[in-house]
Amino acid sequence: MASIIYLLCAATALACAWMLLRSYRRTRYRLLLWSGLCFCGMFLNNVLLVLDRVVFPDIDLSTYRLVAALVALLPLLYGLVWEDE
Repeated sequence: MASIIYLLCAATALACAWMLLRSYRRTRYRLLLWSGLCFCGMFLNNVLLVLDRVVFPDIDLSTYRLVAALVALLPLLYGLVWEDE
């Protein structure tokens, strides 16, 4: 059951990233770009979670997952702090 939830979370993050980046391409509103990049990183984080817990349960990938989560939040943080629109 946990693997299904992990995959659904990854699919949701991918869908959000796709919709945000598609909307950015249409409107060129920069906050959509930063949010879309953040969700791309969250998708990568969820893929690493599936690899860590389901595919390779004997290998600890938690450090890589935490780094991916941090890198995922950096574009959104940049967009919220330094963008002036």
